[in-house]
Formats: sequence, structure tokens, C-alpha cells
Amino acid sequence: MREFVVLGTASQVPTRTRNHNGYVLLWDGEGLLFDPGEGTQRQMIQAGVSASQITRICVTHVHGDHCFGLPGVLSRMALDRVEHPIHLHYPASGEDMIRALVAVASPGVDLRLHPHGGPGPVAEGVEVRSLLHRIETYGYRVVEPEGRSLLPERLAAAGITGSDISLLQRDGRLGGVRLEDVSVPRPAQSFAFVMDTAPCDGAGELANGVDLLVAESTFSDDDGDLAAQYRHLTAGQAGALAATAEAGMLILTHFSSRYPDVGLLAEQARARSGAASVMAANDLDRVPFPKRQRWL
Repeated sequence: MREFVVLGTASQVPTRTRNHNGYVLLWDGEGLLFDPGEGTQRQMIQAGVSASQITRICVTHVHGDHCFGLPGVLSRMALDRVEHPIHLHYPASGEDMIRALVAVASPGVDLRLHPHGGPGPVAEGVEVRSLLHRIETYGYRVVEPEGRSLLPERLAAAGITGSDISLLQRDGRLGGVRLEDVSVPRPAQSFAFVMDTAPCDGAGELANGVDLLVAESTFSDDDGDLAAQYRHLTAGQAGALAATAEAGMLILTHFSSRYPDVGLLAEQARARSGAASVMAANDLDRVPFPKRQRWL
């Protein structure tokens, strides 16, 4: 099962309808929690995400609206007696802040800290790229291994049925039939999480060809000067990022409290998003993972 769960969509200032940041990617038995801001523990309850579903926490940077929910989330994990390891990824320059936050959480969680100081892989299928913000910031990209899709008509022609199909997938060959003879390449599904940043190469590398791109949209295009000053994206810039990267779907979030109605931001993003579909996220949205972008 693959699903994206929105816990909070506000930027620095929460509103009555928008909690601080927080997002969960449910991905083949793993639960990746991104940027848990204040109130994340409660939002998880509201969204129906249990503490035991979280296996990995990914922090883009240590501004409070992206990490001040850590103690509550970890304390809830301890209370619920989560036994599996929790891997916490974060910029190495935020070490002091992260250690202070986890120190005030209730003990009892097998927490494993993974600071990173540059772009590259941080776990199997998870990599980071540098973004351009006021402090060291990284975006995340999640990619499945490439695989192959079986073709029923070729399997039937080769006389392969039932449990023999599993043997063929496991071993790559069954008798004189190779897996390549009865299947076609299946492109890897991918996901990108691009938070607080000005336009930069790292954002483009993260978003390149992904099926689902989650990107900040803090400001309207009309407030482009503010976006440049604080190193954030406008809605139009988020749309342009999706178009240039040929992303399949763009989810906008991290909205400034100055916009009670983010419909305008969605319109600005759509105007520049090319073929990508665009959605302005609301707290507690649950988004099924979109279909694969490309087939060979």
C-alpha cells in the first residue's frame, strides 16, 4: 500500500484550520514521517495514523515548524511500546537542536540518529539533495527498485501457471524460459519532498520524473519579493518545478497564514505546471499514490 497522508499544511504560523507541518508517506510497509511540527501527535490521531506505523522520520531542517513535534511523537511511540527501530534523518548542522528535542522525549524508543552533511543516499531507496534556504536544508526523494511486469499472454504461451510464476520471479529463469521473455521493464515509482527553499538545482534533481511531488508553496506569485527574501517558493515556482521535472502530480503545502483561501495559489501553480496535476493540500487529506509515470 502506498499513500500520502497530510497532517499539517501551515508554515511558520498555524491557523484555526491549518496545523504546523507534518506528513506521512506509507510505502510498502514503511511509514516515513516528514517534518513533524508542533501538534503532529494529535494530527496523527485525527488522520488515523498510529505511532507503530512510523519507521523513519525525515527532517528537512531545524526551523521549529518542521521539528518541534518530535518530542511528542517519540513520547507517544514510547507510550505505545513501539518495538521496531525508528531511524531519524536530519542535517548534521542541526545536531544540537535534534539532540535537545529527543532528550525531552519519554525514554523507551529504539531511536537511531542519522545526520547527513551532503547530498546522496541516506537509506535504502531514500536520498537527499541540498536546498537553498536560510539554514542548511535538504529535500528527500524515495524511489523503489526497478522491476518487471509480467505479461499474462506470454506466460500462457510459455505454459507457466500457478506457483511456477513465483519461482520464475524468484530465480529469473524456469526451464528454458527467462523472466525477460515473459515480462517488460517496470519503471520505478518515486516521490519527492521539497520543502523550504528558493529555486535551486537540488529541488530539480529531487523532483525529476517523480510520480508524486510535494512542494512548499508559501507565497503567492504576487508576493515574489517576500519569497525571494525568505528563500521560499511561490505557487508559480512550485508549478514550474513540476513542469520542468515532468512530475506526474504536484501537492502544494506550507502555506503562509496571509492566505485564508489557497485556491489562488493552486491556480497560479496550475498555470505553470505543464502536464502535472495540481492539488492544494488540506490538513488530514489522504492521497492514494498516483499511477506510474512512464512505461517502456
